[in-house]
Parts: sequence; C-alpha cells; structure tokens
Amino acid sequence: MKYYIIAGEASGDLHASNLIKHLKKKDEQAEIRAWGGELMEAQGAKIVKHYRDLAFMGFVEVLFNLKTILTNISFCKKDILKYKPDAIVLIDYPGFNLRIAEWAHQEGIKVIYYISPQIWAWKKNRVFKIKKYVDEMMVILPFEEDFYAKYDYPVSYVGHPLLDALPKPITQYDQFREEYQLDEKPIIALLPGSRQQEIKKMLNIMLSQVPHFPDYQFVIAGAPSLDKKFYQDIIGNDEVKIIQNKTHQLLQHSHAALVTSGTATLETALIGIPEVVCYKGSRISYEIAKRIVDIKYISLVNLIMDQEIVKELIQQELTDKNLKHELNKILIGEGRTKMLNSFEQLKEKLGSGGASERAAEITVNCLKA
Repeated sequence: MKYYIIAGEASGDLHASNLIKHLKKKDEQAEIRAWGGELMEAQGAKIVKHYRDLAFMGFVEVLFNLKTILTNISFCKKDILKYKPDAIVLIDYPGFNLRIAEWAHQEGIKVIYYISPQIWAWKKNRVFKIKKYVDEMMVILPFEEDFYAKYDYPVSYVGHPLLDALPKPITQYDQFREEYQLDEKPIIALLPGSRQQEIKKMLNIMLSQVPHFPDYQFVIAGAPSLDKKFYQDIIGNDEVKIIQNKTHQLLQHSHAALVTSGTATLETALIGIPEVVCYKGSRISYEIAKRIVDIKYISLVNLIMDQEIVKELIQQELTDKNLKHELNKILIGEGRTKMLNSFEQLKEKLGSGGASERAAEITVNCLKA
C-alpha cells in the first residue's frame, strides 16, 4: 500500500517514525511519502517537506505567515494527487491537516488521523469536520475517547506513543559526561522548545537561572533541525553546554528540568525528572487564547492527571523570581519527592505502551475494510 503521512512538528516526526516502523512490519509492501523530519526519513519515508518549514505558533505568527501556509497547502494537494496514495495519515497539526482531510475526502482518498487535535481544549466545533471527513481517528489520551463519544463518533484509543519512544538506559553518567565534556555537577536540563520563535522567547528566561544555582550545571537540549550557532548567539558568554538531538539521554542524566509547554513536559515526567513548565507567547496571542481555550492546565502531565502535578509558570508569572522559587522546590526535599511519586501514578494511568504497533495495525486494517 502507498501511504502519505503529514507531521508538522518535532513530536509528530517522533511518533510518525515509530508508526512507520510498525507499518512496514505489518505491510511489507508499504511505500511512504511524507512531510516530517529526520526520524521519519530514517525509517524509510521519502520526505517532501521538513517540519521546520511548517511550524508557526500563535495567532499573530500564523497570520503573518498565512501566504506561506496557503502555498504549502496548495503544494501538498498537488503532490498527493501525483503520488496517488491508498491513504493519507495525519499526525496532529490540525490547522493544516484538517484542511487536507476535507479536501482528501472530497477526492475519495481514505483519511486516517493519528493523534487527535486537542479540540477538547478549544475549537470544539472541529469535531463535526472530523466526523465528516476522517475515516479513522486514533487517540492517545485516556479522556479523549469519552470526549468523542459525546458527539457519537467512535474512536480508537491506542495509548500514548511516548511510552514506546522513551529509551532504555544506554549510557552511564561518567560516559555521558565525558562524551559531552560536562563537569561533575548535577544537571538542570533546559528544554526551550523546537521552533525558533519559541526558543528565542524561552531560552533567555531559562538562562536567567544560571547565576542562582552555582552548584548545578545547565545544559540545553538542542533541536535537531537547528544549528548550534543559533543557540550560541542567544547564550552569549554564559558557560552553558548544548547537546543536540539527544533530549531523552540528557533527561536521563538530569536532576531537574525547565521545560517549555508541549509534548516535552510529558516526556520529562515519564523519564522521571522533576520539572517546572514554562510558557510565554506574544501578548496578543496569549490574550486571544485565554478567552477561547477551555482547559484548566496547559501541560499534558496536569491534564492527564486532572490536578496540578507540575508547576506551570505562564506569561506574566514566568519571571526570574518565580522560576527560581519553583526550581528550588524540586531540587531537594518534600516537593521533589511528591512530584516523583505523582509521576509513577501518571505512568500507571497511561499503561504499558504498544501505541505505535496498535496504530499501525488499525491503519492497515482500515485499508483492508
């Protein structure tokens, strides 16, 4: 079978790559053309466009890049028609992918969606578009199945793919430290995001903590799609190391982390590293979002557990003083112990893994139906 997969972000590249690995086991004739990144390419997908050219965050940013987005949509449609896939597999990335889903349905192409858009948080009316244009929806959060049931739309809960993607311990700390020329101080990992826009906003705020914690070393998890010089220009003269494309390994050897809101907050928790969740967008985008987003929390950890497990410092609350206070609380003592215990409960709630394999099986069976 021929599959056309669209992933518009780093996390989508990760989950799509694991899906592709299992698709090829279940369909030995699988041919895959895709929008994504290096991880999908490593599994044998032919990458048409890289996600770094697609990722625009915030209402204002999307508006400014609307011409590029529309050009990409037009190109995508032409490329799909030329490729003639048996199915399109969409990975999250709703603003773009739901437009493609509607068009593909009208063209008579089967539409499979893996990792539901977070329509339970905002734009709930998108559920009607999904019901109309998506042939199979696979969800990864426990509460999403119940959400869709309210709209009489059956979906398949496959579990969270991060449980499959997390690495087993592969390096000793001494070996890791030597490889990346780190000293013996405990590591505080900085995860400022994967997009240039958010990194520029978040990294300076995170770096403000370096002078407050001289007994720790701060190490940046660099995105694979960005050059090291991009980070070095932001760091300036601070003695902060950058380790690219090794986020999971860095977290495994870290004592704590400062994490930009997104999938990385859940990755950090599942690896078992206490964290402070950070977010700061443009003021206009934030004010718009505040009025239309219907959720109590922004981090997946808190959303899944339906309580505040990790501290979220959002917009004006994300200050040097507040960040120092919250980071102190998770380095030692009761706050750290409580968070680590909650992370164990989170793992129990998400189950034992196998999401990528189940998603591949559902995808192949959907084409046989």
